[in-house]
This record gives sequence, C-alpha cells and structure tokens, in this order.
Amino acid sequence: MKTIALAGNPNSGKTTLFNALTGSRQHTGNWPGVTVEKKEGRLKNHEDILIQDLPGIYSLSPYTLEEVVSRAYLVNEQPDMVLDIVDGTNIERNLYLTTQLLELNLPVVLAVNMADMVRASGNTLDLKKLSAVLGCPAISISALKKEGLDELTAELAKPQPAGHRPDIFEPQVVQALEEIQKLLADKVPPQSLYWYAVKAFERDERVLEELHLDPGQTGRLEAIVTKVEKEYDDDAESILTTQRYDYIERILAGCFTKKATASSLTLSDKIDRVVTNRWLALPVFVLIMWGMYTIAMGGTVVSIGTMGTDWVNDVLFGEWIPNGVETLLTTLGVGEVLSSLIQDGIVAGVGAVLGFVPQILVLFFLLSILEDCGYMSRVAFIMDRLFRRFGLSGKSFIPLLVATGCGVPGIMASRTIEQDRDRKVTIMTTGFIPCGAKMPIIGLFAGAVFGQSPWVATSAFVIGIAAVVVSGIILKKFKVFAGEPAPFVMELPAYHWPTLTNLLASTWERGWSFIKRAGTL
Repeated sequence: MKTIALAGNPNSGKTTLFNALTGSRQHTGNWPGVTVEKKEGRLKNHEDILIQDLPGIYSLSPYTLEEVVSRAYLVNEQPDMVLDIVDGTNIERNLYLTTQLLELNLPVVLAVNMADMVRASGNTLDLKKLSAVLGCPAISISALKKEGLDELTAELAKPQPAGHRPDIFEPQVVQALEEIQKLLADKVPPQSLYWYAVKAFERDERVLEELHLDPGQTGRLEAIVTKVEKEYDDDAESILTTQRYDYIERILAGCFTKKATASSLTLSDKIDRVVTNRWLALPVFVLIMWGMYTIAMGGTVVSIGTMGTDWVNDVLFGEWIPNGVETLLTTLGVGEVLSSLIQDGIVAGVGAVLGFVPQILVLFFLLSILEDCGYMSRVAFIMDRLFRRFGLSGKSFIPLLVATGCGVPGIMASRTIEQDRDRKVTIMTTGFIPCGAKMPIIGLFAGAVFGQSPWVATSAFVIGIAAVVVSGIILKKFKVFAGEPAPFVMELPAYHWPTLTNLLASTWERGWSFIKRAGTL
C-alpha cells in the first residue's frame, strides 16, 4: 500500500481536493489519543494508494494540537509521498510550508489550487520554472471545478524521488546547521537529520524534549544558536522565518507575474470592507445568523427544519412506525410487557432522538454554506477578541447561538472549532444556554412558584448566559484547559460560490455522526 499525506494550509481547498480524489471511498475517525478528526481514503481507480488527509497547518512549528498531529505523522510515520496543496491566490505565504516539507527528505508533489481564480485575477505563474527551482512536480488544479485532477492523479501514481532540499539559508545559518547536524548525528534517523537540526536551531520545545540532550550537548547547541543570534541581532526563529520568505520572494520573482491594476482591491476585499467593518460587522453577522436560525430552528418565517422535525415526530414516529410495529407485535402474539418495552421504550426513545435530525441536517447544510463560501472565517475573526476574554474561541459563538434553539445541534456545531481545548470548553458551556426545552420549564416555575413574576423568568435566562461566561473563566483555571492560548491565525480565503456536492457531503457526514451515535445510544 502506497501512502500519500495530504498537507496544506487551512482554507487552501484541502478538504475539497481530498473529496475529489477519493470520492465516497473515505473513512473518518479520530487520531489515536486525541479528538482531532482523522480522514483517509483510497485514490479513485487506484486500490493500492491511500491518501491520509492531515489537519490544516501553516507550518511545521506547531502551536495547535492539529499542527502537532500533522507534524508527528510526517516526521514519525514517513509517508511514501506528500501531496502539498498550495493556494495559488496566496502563493507566497503558502510556499512557507512547502519549504519546510521539502526539508523532510520525502517525495513531494505540489498542487497549486484555485487556478481559475488566478486566471481571473490576471496573474500568471510559470509552473515549469517553479517545479525546476523547488525540485518537485507542480500541477495546476482547481479542486472546486475539478480542473487538472487527472494530471495530478497520474503524477501521484508515479514513483517520485525524494524531495530536493532548497538552498534557503545564508552562509552563517548553513554553517550553524552543519554543526548542529554533527551534534545530533547519533540521536535521530539520517533521513530526518537536517529537519531536526533546523528545529533544534529554532529551540523547538517538543523536539528538544524528544532529543534528550545531555547538559554538555545542550550547552554546545545553545552556544551555536546564540552566536548566530548575535550576528543577526534577532532571535533564532525569526532569523529562519525571514530567510524563508526572502527565498520565496526570490523564486517567485522569476516565475510569478502579478497583473498591475489601478485598484488592488479584489471583490473579496470589497465585500470584507462591509462584513468585517468595525461598525457594520456585528449587524451583518446578526442578520445572517437570524436568517440561518429562522430557517433551521423556527421563528416568524417558515422553518424548513421545524417542518421536518414536526413531520418526523408527529407522522413518522407518531403514527406510521408505532402503528406498523403494533400491528406486527399483535400478529406475532407478543406479550403486553415486552410490547410496551418495544413500543414505549425503543421506538419512542429512538424517535425522540431522531426527531432532531431534520433540524440538524438543515443547520449543518447552512453552516456548510457559510464555511464553503469563506464567511465563517470572518465570523471567528469578528468574535474572537470578545470571546477570548472569558476563555472561549471566536468560533464558539455559532454553537452558543444555535443552542438558544436547541442544545443538541448547538453542541454538534462545535465540530467546526479546530482547537481541541476551545472545542471542549465550548461543549461544556453550551449546555447552560437557555434553549427551547428549558424556556417552558422556566415559565412553569415562574408561574407556579413565583406568582407569574416576569423578573424571575428574565433573570433565569440571564443567569444561563452568565453561567456560560463564568464557567468558561473557571474551566480555563484547570490544568487540562490552561496554558498559553494558541495564536489567533485565521485565513480569510477569497469568497467563492459553494458547490452542491461539497455541501451535501459535509451535511451528511456531520448528520450521520449524530444519527449513528445518538440513535444507537
């Protein structure tokens, strides 16, 4: 079995490409020991090629759990090939990861995505020159429109030589890396020696823990790095980062031509002037969320989700299935106790859970539209500053908002949060939101015990919201949720029309996860 690791920046079209290459022949689970989603699938028409979809990463210097998982897989599992997807509309920053992947001494194939948008912008990229400089095949594709996928598939099926390590760094750094390689020669496998030397130069904490250097070796390493830092008057990681971008700028000067325009603002930039505007961002967001909430959960306008839920509860599990099961049990002569267990326990129990499915499917379909078109990234950007103050991520807002209708799909919506810690805190706090099931109970107590006091009902709602804030702050005090917050690095991809196949695939994948777990439980 040939294993290909699919790596790339978040929002570079990685999921779309993975779906296009594997179709329905994919499996979803979790990486061992962590709650980070793991996807793998067979390449179409190639039974012997397995594609491992890695979590989106910006570099091999990990800050998030997703980046740790991706790096560990690439370094420790040593896949047969790395398929590096690069966003052609933002190629300079995407190639940063490419330069690091080439240092792993693995065969690399470059897939330059969004070719249609590059053409539309008037920019030109000479892939032959780029391929020659980087020493790996570079294929132009559009994962969304399925352009260039046949050529890419053919390239993936070929045997590829180990990646050519580019000459990125200046002589002083190269000399330091050679000295570090000698220091680590007996500590790491030869094929990964250069990569470990780079990470040791950066003082990467995880790598240094893994190397188990003795005090003498640690002192020697520190002396080598400190010498270079004094020469450049900068810290080690910044030195490497600057020289990587300088290298990328040099190679793009020979193969990338940007169209000169009177205005540098793209259509996406113009839209962002409204939807991320300091004053307009929140009203626009509230309007979009109101529309999504109304369609999925109900309100003054017709709700597709509610109509579906009412039909499942009142017709499917209210009449059709119970009547059918009752007829069957009567025909078989089943006793009253067992009949009650099946009808009132199993059928009614499963029916109560599956009644949520229409609302959940509609909700996930609408969330997929927001994700696919690029708006969800803007939401996290808008809300992060506020939410970070009490221990939540900007992406926590969607689950909390959805939970005002129902806590179940609210908690399910937290799957869109990549950061493991933030996802867990959101799940644990979302249940405090006063949802549609809690409001009648609040009303009951206000009426029966407190003389129909409107203040009691209102305060109960406010206390629920306050509980989210307070519990978020408290949870961050626990060791499991504590620690330095991950840097908020958010890709704002260009807006584009979502494709129906991607929307349906994403909706079904998330919806089936709920049906399978909640229904069987």
